[in-house]
Amino acid sequence: MAIARDGTGVGPTARAVWSQVHPVFMTPPLAASLFGAILAGNVDPVLAAVHVVAMFAAVYTAHVKDGYVDFHIRGEDDDHPLTETGCRLALALSTATFALCCLALGVLVDRIAVAVTLPTWLIAYHHAPQLDTNPLTATTGYPLGIALSVLGGFYVQAGTITAVPLGFALVFLTLLSGIKVIDDAQDYAYDRSIEKRTVAVAFGPDRAYDIAYGLMTVALVAVVAFAAARIFPLTALVAALAFAAVAGIARRADPELATMLLIRGSYVFLAVLVAAVRFDPIGRLV
Repeated sequence: MAIARDGTGVGPTARAVWSQVHPVFMTPPLAASLFGAILAGNVDPVLAAVHVVAMFAAVYTAHVKDGYVDFHIRGEDDDHPLTETGCRLALALSTATFALCCLALGVLVDRIAVAVTLPTWLIAYHHAPQLDTNPLTATTGYPLGIALSVLGGFYVQAGTITAVPLGFALVFLTLLSGIKVIDDAQDYAYDRSIEKRTVAVAFGPDRAYDIAYGLMTVALVAVVAFAAARIFPLTALVAALAFAAVAGIARRADPELATMLLIRGSYVFLAVLVAAVRFDPIGRLV
């Protein structure tokens, strides 16, 4: 029963299984979970760790399922490290891990914690082939998972959801949806050839860019509005300015470079927001 396509034994198997951990896309959901915990104030490290592991398992599920569908079913990808059996085993392990985390959250917190966490796996598992063929769900699946990660990370600590995590979840959903539109535009020609309806295919590349940067602008304006209303700390304005500067540079770049810049810009955005919530130096001076 081969798991890796490039060999047998512990080494090739371990490499094939680990190949589905993509740090660029794995880091934001895990960081969002911890950000939600920080928003709650006092952080219980055990609850935080359980929720982070659940998010890891959900995103890993998405990566394996996406690779399985694109290579073994659709034949879109040129290569994939896991065999069909390897994909199924990896999906079983990640799903079992996620289920154990949900069970732990149900015991340690309550059923609502499970209800907030469970949709992340449902989005991950059904991203391909169900959700990635529609412009709306193909765009918002990953951002919605991160928004839910913020809410779940907050809820397992606080036992409730307030306006603050809801506001941040909406900002991330909108901002990252804009980045996802740019990311999908990289594959415009190929997606159009197989009738995969991303925003770029549905509306054309130029219109897609307008939609993408429009969504990012709405997110940044929301940060300013929430900060003015003192729902967000005033230091959150620095995060908005930092990302706006990156977006301004990315606007003049090709889709591949723009995606790289915007994803890393989102890391800076999140890092400044974490500092804002923890320390808020501007708010303390006002």
